Amino acid sequence: MFALYITHPQVKISADVPVPQWGLSEIGIERTRKAAALPWVKRLSRIVSSGETKAIETAAILAEAASVIPEIDEAMHENDRSATGFLPPPAFEAAADWFFAHPQESFKGWERAVDAQARIVSAVARVLADHDPARPIAFVGHGGVGTLLKCHLASKAIARDGDQPGGGGNLFAFTAARSLVDCRLTCDWTPMEFWQGDRG
Repeated sequence: MFALYITHPQVKISADVPVPQWGLSEIGIERTRKAAALPWVKRLSRIVSSGETKAIETAAILAEAASVIPEIDEAMHENDRSATGFLPPPAFEAAADWFFAHPQESFKGWERAVDAQARIVSAVARVLADHDPARPIAFVGHGGVGTLLKCHLASKAIARDGDQPGGGGNLFAFTAARSLVDCRLTCDWTPMEFWQGDRG
């Protein structure tokens, strides 16, 4: 059966609000509602979300459609960038490029890519170890750690060329198994409101 990693879509950006507390924008809410209307969402038996506001809001909309109660896993947060605080989009993109290009090093105090990858991989593996792989499951989180997870599942080195398209609100699918070693990617990044589901 399928497992999904879903990233939150567009957010309300505010330099005065800590990034983990940013919520979804109207566009982000609309996109999530469109995705929630698709048949695959109703097949989800479990939704596990990052503890950041934008992920929780995304998970809540999907969970309502799936008739499940979303779970929060604090270990699924985005790579810790609190050392620099808010960065304007051009500066952030440059920093993100550096983050992926130098996974063993810290960008001005950011969590290292290798550490963020180990954290998200461990979190997903822990959930799957106690989950029935015959029941579809979705993880709702963020583009950075989502890309790091995808690199791991694809057995590829950390690199930004595996990153999601701009704007967020994308997903990739992989086979569900109790061990992450047995999981295989079945779908690359796709806008969540366009994905037609996995019939497996």
